[in-house]
Order: sequence, then C-alpha cells, then structure tokens
Amino acid sequence: MTERQNDADAVWLAITTFPNAEVARQIGTQLVESQLAACVNILPGAESIYCWKGKLERDSELVGLIKTTAANWNRLEAWMAEHHPYEEPELIAIPVEKGSPGYLDWVRSSVG
Repeated sequence: MTERQNDADAVWLAITTFPNAEVARQIGTQLVESQLAACVNILPGAESIYCWKGKLERDSELVGLIKTTAANWNRLEAWMAEHHPYEEPELIAIPVEKGSPGYLDWVRSSVG
C-alpha cells in the first residue's frame, strides 16, 4: 500500500455496471457535472452471470470506470445508492497505486 492510498487526495478507480447505454451516459454525465468523478469510461459488451434472490441471472451490461478520490467516496456511494436504477448497484473501488503525475493531478483538481 502506498502512502497516498490513505490520503483523502488518493485517486481511486471505482467500478460499476449499467443496464444500458442511456442510463450509463446519464449517470456518467451527472457524476462528472457534480464533481464526484473526473471521468467515467463506459465499456459496452459485458455479460454478467450472477445469483440474485436465489435465481441464476444473465444480463448484458455496460461497465463504468469512475475516476475519483478517496475524499469523494462517501458522497459517490450515497449518490449512486439514490440514483442508480439497480436495487443494489455494484460499486467497488481500487486505490490507484501508480499513474502519470499529470493525470492524477487532473483527477484531483476535477473532483470537489
């Protein structure tokens, strides 16, 4: 673990999924506009296989890669719980251990 991972300024890569492109674009845009994310990449073509309420499910989804900071995590998590269409949306984060300094500074300066 690097020292930055414990800092509020640490950059995190959060991952989520979306049911369709329209929802993905809407949520991605709102996250950037509200400065909860510096950038949201939307990756189409994911197939998810999982059990939900005792039933095996298979769905086509899009993956969202959200660049944010540790300081924004609680706000991002609360926002997603309120606005994401899934009953229990996936939202996990991975601390960014290394990255180009200019890009990481841009992420930090882009989020509130």
